[in-house]
Amino acid sequence: MDQIPTGIRRRLLLTGAAGAGGAAALGLHGTAHASGSGARALADAAPPAGPVAVTPANQQYPDLVRALNARYVAKPESVRVVDAPAQVAPIVAEAARAGKRLTIRSGGHCLEDFVYNPQTQLILDLSKMNGVYYHSRLNAIAVEAGAQLLDVYEKLYATWGITIPGGICYSVGIGGHVSGGGWGMLVRRDGLVVDHLYAVEVVTVAADGTVTTVVATREANDPHRELWWAHTGGGGGNFGVVTRYFFRSPGATGTDPRNLLPKPPGEVLFSAVSWSWSDLTKEEFVRLVRNYASWHVANIGGDSPTRFLTSFLLLNHRSNGQIGMVTQVDAAAPDARGMLDAYLAHMSAGINTEPGALTEQMGDISAMPQFAAPRRLPWLQATRFAGTTNPLLNDPTLRAEYKSAYMRADFPPRQAEALYKHLTRTDIDNPKINIQLTPYGGRTNKVREADTALPHRGAAFKMLWSVLWNEPAEDAKYIAWTRESYEETYADTGGVPVPNAVTDGCYINYPDADLGDPLRNRSGVSWATLYYKGNYRRLQQVKARYDPGNFFRHRQSVELPTP
Repeated sequence: MDQIPTGIRRRLLLTGAAGAGGAAALGLHGTAHASGSGARALADAAPPAGPVAVTPANQQYPDLVRALNARYVAKPESVRVVDAPAQVAPIVAEAARAGKRLTIRSGGHCLEDFVYNPQTQLILDLSKMNGVYYHSRLNAIAVEAGAQLLDVYEKLYATWGITIPGGICYSVGIGGHVSGGGWGMLVRRDGLVVDHLYAVEVVTVAADGTVTTVVATREANDPHRELWWAHTGGGGGNFGVVTRYFFRSPGATGTDPRNLLPKPPGEVLFSAVSWSWSDLTKEEFVRLVRNYASWHVANIGGDSPTRFLTSFLLLNHRSNGQIGMVTQVDAAAPDARGMLDAYLAHMSAGINTEPGALTEQMGDISAMPQFAAPRRLPWLQATRFAGTTNPLLNDPTLRAEYKSAYMRADFPPRQAEALYKHLTRTDIDNPKINIQLTPYGGRTNKVREADTALPHRGAAFKMLWSVLWNEPAEDAKYIAWTRESYEETYADTGGVPVPNAVTDGCYINYPDADLGDPLRNRSGVSWATLYYKGNYRRLQQVKARYDPGNFFRHRQSVELPTP
């Protein structure tokens, strides 16, 4: 097994009993490219601290059994904190032998109760397993599943001048982010994060309880290629425990890490503007959202010269006072400033209200008045700024409800009017309510639907209902507002954005348990189709092969195929 020929499949099979020694011997743990006495000295200087079992008797237990969303708190028998990939398999084997309900935490950002729920008996906490290093055997950048996005960006860029086109929020864990498809500010320029995924290391459980660690690559002759494919948008908690991702862009050549992944922009033009709610008429609001939609539909192409621009439109509830927009352009793109100016002019077309500074917090975006006139910033500074301006990430009372939609076309008037109706309702006065219109298209559009588990390659932009509050007594009110506004927007298709010429389903990384409730989803289209479209049956076959006992499961996990 130690000999892995160059140019053919590179895989690893370890039983759960193999433990740390087996993984380290095969160079698939830690700094795999190091060797000799230097590697031993490094290991001696920084031994793993885990695994550690935290139980209700330990002081830190309450901090380890809750999600970022304070609505979700579990009471497991223990939390197992790991800080090295080889520590995972023995814990999974223990849970499988005992028949314990195991859930997995990476960053704690799951938008539903899939990790923290009353059935959870053991939480496997990967958040301290966060290494980022070059892996010589796979000729790829290894990222352990507990790494947070900003730490990944800073390590990749400071060390090799490269990046992956992942998300914005700094503290999102890479484990669930990548398995669900992963996108961010570079989505139109460089595609989804999974478009650069070369391999994935997964701890799986067979029907007889045997635990195996599998490295699956995108190589055409890899017998585990389908497991790699399932992690390009199949969602977390479905097939096993991801311990590491290995990134190398398709077409990358050589063994120099500096050439294995995209180089981000050296500098960006960063703009933040707003429109005052008090000045907007209903007709102007409708024009504004349709301006955003029409630009993204017209510029969906993978080779569009505008793929270097990404923009977020933040439709806040009227009580916020403003609607905001944050835009970033690769400053090295041809006529970057002209591209930005043309986009801002397009967004203001037909609207008498002049855009001004963004001076209000908008959901998870802080006020940014200093960017009312575009500023030129180094890419990493802009990325750090955009990802860490969110004070809500440190609010222990945060409660939230979310919904999503992919859009293929401009808003029909009825949809735009429904957005206006609910964002101007007077029975709600929460300024932290917003519906975000977020960029898509560009390089995402160059990949075929079946090439990755995430199928929404024809979408022009995406939407996120983000409703935030602080008091448990207000749960019912804000959950009801979210449901009512969403279901009326998509009333013509049963209350959900079914795949058709206008809408294209939902984003698995914004999971929504309501999609499985026939009282809320009246379309006759299953939650699985909304997330996966025609790829679901293939995901079920992967599930049958790698998790035939349905050990890894939650309320919307991939189901085993019916006989």
